[in-house]
Amino acid sequence: MDGKQTPVSDEEPKVLREDTRRRRRKKAITSSFSASMDQITVEFVLPTAARSGNSPDTLQLEVAGNWTVEQVKAQVWLKAVTLNLCPDFYQRFSPDHCILLYQKKGNVCEIYDKHQVFQTLDCIRYWRALKKDVGRIQLVPRPQPSEESLQYQRYLNYLIGYDVTDVSNVHDDELEFTRRKLLTPRRIELSDRDPKLYSMDPWVTRKPLPEHLLNKVSNNHILVVIHIGTASQTIKVSIDDPPAQVLASFFTKTANKRVLLGIPDNMCETDFVLRVCGREEYLYSDKPLQDFNWVRQCLKNGEEIHFVLETPPDPDLDLVRKDEWAQVDDCTGVAGTHEQLTIDEKDHERVFTISMWDCNRKFRVKVLGIDIPFLPKIPEFIVFIEASIFHGQQLLAQERTSSKTFNEEVLWNCWLEFNIKIKDLPKGARLNLQVVCGKQPQTPNSKGGSSYQDNTAGTGSHDGKTKSRLLYYVNLLLIDHRSLLRQGEFILHMWKMPEKSEESSSSINADKLTSATNPDKASSMAIAILLDKYCYPVVLPKSRDVGRDLGAGNEEAEGGERGQREMPNHLKKQFAAIVATDPLHPLSPEDKELLWHFRHECMRDPRAYPKLLSSVRWGKQEDVLAAHRLLERSSAWDSSGLDVGLAMQLLDCHYSDAQVRSMAVRKLETLEDDDVLRYLLQLVQSKRIGHFLFWFLRSEIAQSMHYQQRYAVLLEAYLRGCGEDMLQDFRKQVEMTEALQKVTRDVKAMSADKYDVTAQGESLKFSSEKSLSCSSHSNIIEQCKVMASKKKPLWLQFKRADSTTLSKDPIGIIFKHGDDLRQDMLILQILLIMESIWETESLDLCLLPYGCISTGNKIGMIEIVKDATTIANIQQSVVGSTGAFKDEILYQWLRDKCVSEDKFQQAVERFLYSCGGYCVATYVLGIGDRHNDNIMITESGNLFHIDFGHILGNYKSFMGISKEWVPFVLTPDFLYAYLALRHHTNLLIILFSMMLMTGMPQLTSKEDIEYIREALTVGRSEDEAQRHLLDQIEICREKGWMVQINWFVHLVLGIKQGVEKRST
Repeated sequence: MDGKQTPVSDEEPKVLREDTRRRRRKKAITSSFSASMDQITVEFVLPTAARSGNSPDTLQLEVAGNWTVEQVKAQVWLKAVTLNLCPDFYQRFSPDHCILLYQKKGNVCEIYDKHQVFQTLDCIRYWRALKKDVGRIQLVPRPQPSEESLQYQRYLNYLIGYDVTDVSNVHDDELEFTRRKLLTPRRIELSDRDPKLYSMDPWVTRKPLPEHLLNKVSNNHILVVIHIGTASQTIKVSIDDPPAQVLASFFTKTANKRVLLGIPDNMCETDFVLRVCGREEYLYSDKPLQDFNWVRQCLKNGEEIHFVLETPPDPDLDLVRKDEWAQVDDCTGVAGTHEQLTIDEKDHERVFTISMWDCNRKFRVKVLGIDIPFLPKIPEFIVFIEASIFHGQQLLAQERTSSKTFNEEVLWNCWLEFNIKIKDLPKGARLNLQVVCGKQPQTPNSKGGSSYQDNTAGTGSHDGKTKSRLLYYVNLLLIDHRSLLRQGEFILHMWKMPEKSEESSSSINADKLTSATNPDKASSMAIAILLDKYCYPVVLPKSRDVGRDLGAGNEEAEGGERGQREMPNHLKKQFAAIVATDPLHPLSPEDKELLWHFRHECMRDPRAYPKLLSSVRWGKQEDVLAAHRLLERSSAWDSSGLDVGLAMQLLDCHYSDAQVRSMAVRKLETLEDDDVLRYLLQLVQSKRIGHFLFWFLRSEIAQSMHYQQRYAVLLEAYLRGCGEDMLQDFRKQVEMTEALQKVTRDVKAMSADKYDVTAQGESLKFSSEKSLSCSSHSNIIEQCKVMASKKKPLWLQFKRADSTTLSKDPIGIIFKHGDDLRQDMLILQILLIMESIWETESLDLCLLPYGCISTGNKIGMIEIVKDATTIANIQQSVVGSTGAFKDEILYQWLRDKCVSEDKFQQAVERFLYSCGGYCVATYVLGIGDRHNDNIMITESGNLFHIDFGHILGNYKSFMGISKEWVPFVLTPDFLYAYLALRHHTNLLIILFSMMLMTGMPQLTSKEDIEYIREALTVGRSEDEAQRHLLDQIEICREKGWMVQINWFVHLVLGIKQGVEKRST
């Protein structure tokens, strides 16, 4: 190879598969493997110049394939010193002063991971594909970030709300490692991005037009109004026409009006695009009109369809800033195979890494002691350390120390040996350490690792006789992000177990899984442990070649034959019943044994995958390898249709295996944009989706100390793929929320009285004018107010900034500071999904899931629905407190709001359908505290519910009496809607299960989700389910007067508060 750094050819010739690949004899393969991988010839271009000229120094080195990258650099350095090349440089600096770069397809790639085995690098495969006898690597001084780069990073940190470069509380470089690895998929996405398509971001769907919307279309044609300047033109188009055809029809019809419309002669329809009036939503796609969400929305609401004709937005506004980092080697972090790493049949003097699967000794940890600056005030004075090894929620092994008196410093200096071998530790295994307080036996009490059970340890009594209390906890991943077994001493700062009265107690189940350590090092409990140290890195292999390992091969062959045996008929019914159970149904040991025994049968049905994977003994290497091979060889998953609930189930905390999670993500990648929006609360190329992703992640970063670093890394990766125009949008949004937060703080500081808000008007005006000056929307101060609530939410109205909007009504939001809106967000998300389910059944139940988003720690915004009021306001305004007993009030209110008989009949129909839809939804979701102050109605007849503080049957009591006398409120018979939801029981359960650990007070355990199973009559027949719902409706009909009494109580309270306010 020449001395210049030239791009290698992009052409990769096909490499013929050698016959040796099919050989199965171990010695033959081992010798062939050794010959091909033992030595790799590489030419290194050095950072120093040759004495004879300006060309760089070079040297050639025979690199051992099993050297680590760090060792390769050291050998290059040593050879440069030996050859006396620029001694001032090589003796002054260490090898870590330089990084390794190579060229691939014209791109510069960095060999980033110093611990990686050289023969596993992607550059080696690349050179061999090109039949290069000598590879070429360049050493360059490690680049330092420029001031411009540092300033850009500070800008991103501000948007994220967290300094993503702060690694003061991590014990390795996993976060930085991940940041660098995310550069590759980002560059791939950016290179594939269509600039025009991205800048206009059409919102389309592939789902067929629902029948109830198709019935609103006359002869497959609709009328659209196209605006240009102050003029407009109505044209008739087919719902099958793409936007280009609509533009062509418009220009044909207006051919004689071009001058009047102000269209230059040198421009034609290809120079324009259609945009929804008042919205940043474009019709740019080859999809038919009926596939655009806005068109469907207008059809659903019976509204005219208006577009504005304009030139396309400038794609250059979305140009992405180029990263200064080099792209890392594609195989960064990938371990070698067991055959590459094993010490068997190798010269031990040439061994530089060890395969974990060669380690037959049991895993152990030495607990040195604990130290805390300030001893907590607790009545018990005896503590012990409980050490457990988990994979997901599966307990693999557990040991504990003896008990000692609790002081500021407690020393054990004892080894705990676990009943699990090092070779059996799976990727994702975490060592959970807990400081437990209580009177325990003075001798260690072992809980063996031969049994596999759910994570229930450390929460109460440990031996059934004495009570104990968990005080502190911390986790350490035993195999790091590079697949290296942890070695040596660790000082881990622990998290304090919150008291039940503390708000953070509701998220403890999730917090206890974190691998992050407590950033508060000054005052937190610290535990010191020691893991066994080895002479070399111990690596978890990525795989084992069965053909090269006769033992494993025979076991798998035997297991495969047994697993593929035809299932007897008497077991088929039992097997089908297990697969059909819902996600909350526990598997018995017998169920797991049956599933694993007939695992090949399971692989034919993707619905069985969660059950089968729950049956894997993740602490047994042979079982894990067998499971991985099954997943690799099965085509049923990829060929099956998309089942969102099934795929998302494999992403919850019970499934920690990377291969399983990768399989789930692969399936979810086929989701459409509108479906992604529905499920984003639990999981981006679209700009619209990006806005939701930004705020979902930013909100969690502000609220979750245990996971904020990981969320921050993901959000940074997304922001680095955004253009400056979008980053400026995010900046304005962040500044707006900060300004509103300041206003709420100012308002709260003025008065602690719950309902006295009259004196705060002028203050709100002053504070808003000062704080909201950054907003691009003009704040209508005279229409803003502080709402009569303890948390002092702000009722805000903004003028519409888009001049093309047809509505003159302001945009209204309620800004809340002090309430966690994530539970409301979850329920509104589920309502959207229910609406989607009903649409597939051609049911339009007119739900109105208004906008709601959390933007920070107990900070968020709620959309104000236009022309809507509470039922309490309607009743109270007509006949005062007795309005709760007047059946005709809503009827009369709707008639007064409708200008014609047709509008009134439409409003009544919408009222009935929305009423039925919400009755079914609130019953299934167990939404409690329903009264006429949190049920609203629009002037067009749409009833909807607000305020979802009590869900899943966690009902509120008033004066010690349950207010949920009946299961429904305002219930017509919408049996079909209920039965449609029953068919999606698993999806609803999975969605709630995935939110179990988010810290919502009423969603903390599986028992909370049991309500859904009962409401949807899981395990009962369709006929029994119908009878169940009809019985509930009958109960409601008979006891409806109790609901009216409940509403009457709220009306009286509201009137009383109003009188008290006026009298002060």
